[in-house]
Amino acid sequence: MIKLCHINDINDNQSKGFSIEGHSLFAVKKYSQIFVYLNSCPHLGVQLEMVPDQFLDSSHSLIMCAMHGALFRIEDGLCISGPCLDQALSSIPFEIVDQHICISESALH
Repeated sequence: MIKLCHINDINDNQSKGFSIEGHSLFAVKKYSQIFVYLNSCPHLGVQLEMVPDQFLDSSHSLIMCAMHGALFRIEDGLCISGPCLDQALSSIPFEIVDQHICISESALH
């Protein structure tokens, strides 16, 4: 298992990016629930953030692609606005182990 961070390293309605073995991922916490996605917009394959760890829109209620403004639901990564409408971010399976967000190495391949 690969530890991304402690669950308290991400505040509610915030996000955090990670670079693991050449893969870019990010985690979002909403209502104390964690969601982990591959950091790649389904439209162009670009990373979503322009500023480190800032993956959410100004209301902190949606994930936003800074490149072209596509908006994705936090709960399932579905695009609800923008050029990749009805496409979704790739979710990464994870476990909480000793209060750390952990992914298996196989989740990256």
